[in-house]
Amino acid sequence: MSSKIGLPTVSGVKNSLFDYGYGVAGGLGYALITGFTGSGLIGGAVGAAVAGAMVKGERGVMLATILGFQSIVSTLNTNSNSASSSTGTM
Repeated sequence: MSSKIGLPTVSGVKNSLFDYGYGVAGGLGYALITGFTGSGLIGGAVGAAVAGAMVKGERGVMLATILGFQSIVSTLNTNSNSASSSTGTM
């Protein structure tokens, strides 16, 4: 296994900061859209699609994939938590 771990370079830090900025922009777009559409399955899908389209290229694809994963996990957890609380089980 060949992994490169070493001292950070200025250009590496700069690239990581840009990646962070793209994530923030996509996250804000996702939050705004799901504020209108809701954060359920369909609202999460719409929010992920719009956020992925806002950020162009591979970053947009990754962002849409991660937000899609996040929205389904969140929806399933919310549904299972509400089902267990309505039956009185913990």
